[in-house]
Amino acid sequence: MVRAGLNAARLTEAAAEMADEAGIENVSLSALARRFGVKDASLYSHVRNLRDLRVRVALLAGEEMTGRIAVAVAGRSGKDALVAFADAYRAYALERPGRYAASQMRFEPEEVAGSAGLLRSVELTYGMLRAYGLEDPDLTDAARLLRSTFHGYVHLELSGAFGHSREVRTSWARGLDALHAALENWPTTHEGEKE
Repeated sequence: MVRAGLNAARLTEAAAEMADEAGIENVSLSALARRFGVKDASLYSHVRNLRDLRVRVALLAGEEMTGRIAVAVAGRSGKDALVAFADAYRAYALERPGRYAASQMRFEPEEVAGSAGLLRSVELTYGMLRAYGLEDPDLTDAARLLRSTFHGYVHLELSGAFGHSREVRTSWARGLDALHAALENWPTTHEGEKE
């Protein structure tokens, strides 16, 4: 018998909390069942398998982070929007490391079909970049640059890899200055590409 009140949303939230405490790689159906005091089999009424659970955590994280970014960038453009976007991204990753790690997993298209959070994330990113006068394919290239820069920085920060005495926050701010300058001076073509 399934414990009263147990549902996919409640399991997802508990798994997200577990991910932040111990890492997404340590989230398991057995550990989650123990947390609720039920047998593993009880969870299969609500989630298909461990992959399904982790995808749910990833989508929850994506929606939460996108919500924060949307609030941060509202009414801003140019460098102000870039800094607000980046700071909200970094703050979420540092506060919710397990959820953030889950959001970086590779998805199959059917797993994320209809995800409003992912669509909104793309819209926010492209909207901010359009203020720099970018159009596709430059929008996609710039979005990839931002994501790889933000992710690389917070991944290194979370793992304690920045050992230099210079304040990490200062380096972050200088990096954003450099990204802003790069976006303002985005090359219109790349060598070997046709215009």
